[in-house]
Amino acid sequence: MAQQVKIFAGNASHELGEKIAEAFGQPLGDLSIQRFADTELGPSFNESIRGCAVFLIQSTNPPAENLMELMLMVDAAKRASAASVTVVMPYYGYARQDRKDKPRVSIGAKVVADFVQSVGTDRLMTCDLHAGQIQGFFDIPVDHLDGATVIAPYIQSLGLDDLIFASPDVGGVVRTRAFAKKFGAEIVVCDKMRLRANEIASMQVIGDVTGMNVVLVDDIVDTAGTICKAAELLMERGAKSVRAVITHGVLSGPAHERIRNSVLEELVITDTIPLKEENAKIRVISLASLFAQAIRNVVTHESISSLFI
Repeated sequence: MAQQVKIFAGNASHELGEKIAEAFGQPLGDLSIQRFADTELGPSFNESIRGCAVFLIQSTNPPAENLMELMLMVDAAKRASAASVTVVMPYYGYARQDRKDKPRVSIGAKVVADFVQSVGTDRLMTCDLHAGQIQGFFDIPVDHLDGATVIAPYIQSLGLDDLIFASPDVGGVVRTRAFAKKFGAEIVVCDKMRLRANEIASMQVIGDVTGMNVVLVDDIVDTAGTICKAAELLMERGAKSVRAVITHGVLSGPAHERIRNSVLEELVITDTIPLKEENAKIRVISLASLFAQAIRNVVTHESISSLFI
């Protein structure tokens, strides 16, 4: 008899969870998250999950209680005798803290990995980690999905000629080159220097964008300072148009205002993090079908790599 699959979602990803469950072909499981007077969280499953393959969907964007809520969900599932528990973390919070870039700092991505494993998680499914090497922080299987699988068809549908892809910083060159390869296009790099986090001191373009339609590629847009400055610089260097494709729309602080006032044609993001504010320049593409198919392939023991472009 085939193992029963049950899909649940936390508060941070309930809408995406519903879409994933629908794409998978079944309703989202019944889960309650009790909030006590002191704001402590208490998840409970309102249906039996004994012997089931359980998938828990929750992005761990701020506030930090989204991560805590997910860990309590895993613990509750293990104590309810689930056969396996897979954490589906569309956005992996703290991923930008992936190494010691100066003395006496934490490696937040490793702390999260240890936390996820400590509660008994059997498998992690995520999308576009800030650094692919974060997979090495885990001793359990990690399914690292590629957001370009759903974003690339949209870019293709625009029918842009003279297409070139740009990385907003040196660190994103590998990601940008992989994206450009799908289109047989060239890349340019915006080399930036920071004084401190979220503050850019200077930026320059390496490569020629004269008369080109530029697509900026990155994994995260936070305050949108880098992406907007890069777009402005590319237009100054003679680009015909600039748009950006980003997997995770964190969009903190002045991000929305900066995007509205920017030279960007549009900002394309996915729904790994819910969009909290309407913005005419932002287009959201859902990853629900990608995650649903990945869940199906895990359950049927088929290849996940077949989902990549």
